[in-house]
Amino acid sequence: MEAMEPLRLKQRPLTVMAQAIGGPTAARKKARRLLNALSAYLDAEGLSRRLERLRALGYIERVPSRLQMAVGAADMLRFWIVPAAEDYYSQKGIDFRFHQLLRFLDDPASLVDPIGLLSQPEVIIGHLMQVVHANPRYDLELLESWDDGLLRLEEELVQMLAGTHPRAQSIGAIVEEPEYHARLLEYVRAFRRDHTAPPLLRDNVASGKFADVEQTFGTLPSAFRYFAHLPDTFVGALRHLIQVRTFQQPN
Repeated sequence: MEAMEPLRLKQRPLTVMAQAIGGPTAARKKARRLLNALSAYLDAEGLSRRLERLRALGYIERVPSRLQMAVGAADMLRFWIVPAAEDYYSQKGIDFRFHQLLRFLDDPASLVDPIGLLSQPEVIIGHLMQVVHANPRYDLELLESWDDGLLRLEEELVQMLAGTHPRAQSIGAIVEEPEYHARLLEYVRAFRRDHTAPPLLRDNVASGKFADVEQTFGTLPSAFRYFAHLPDTFVGALRHLIQVRTFQQPN
């Protein structure tokens, strides 16, 4: 069956931007989520609780320092998230910069926490539905650190497919593939039944071009294993960010 064309490619940019912004009520909720996301950077105890919860679930073997996680977040962006996304959008005929603008207009909180540790479930869930993920498993593992995180995601995906989700219009204006939410719902249900379910890989990742990087950053355990091997001093971190210009598997 031929894939449907994304809604965003059928409409004028200003129309899509207006849909992404939403009304006054939506704007107030976005502002609240953004403030909560920014204030989380000052909540050291909250971060420690989240890390400990993930360690108890078996997703983190060794807890990295905040400096290691900061450098790891930078590496995720420059070696994984951005290049894999640019490659994908190029294939889809989507302008990468305009897409980031739409994401910001839909939910600015989704852009301020690259590794997701400081984000509340509603932000992670919105981000999962907003963007066709290279591999959503990392985010599902994050959501599992909340007792009802995966259940909430499943329920909101059902709402999205039924057209009753409160952000259906704005998310629908941004998401790159109209069939994505149905595929994601199927994967979430499979993951809840069996955590070894085959990952839902985006086309340009499944083809193998980003296979090595995906094996490091595609799941939470492998990503945090990478973080824990990064330099843990300011000088070492700065040297790493300056000198390491291509992805390298940790020793």
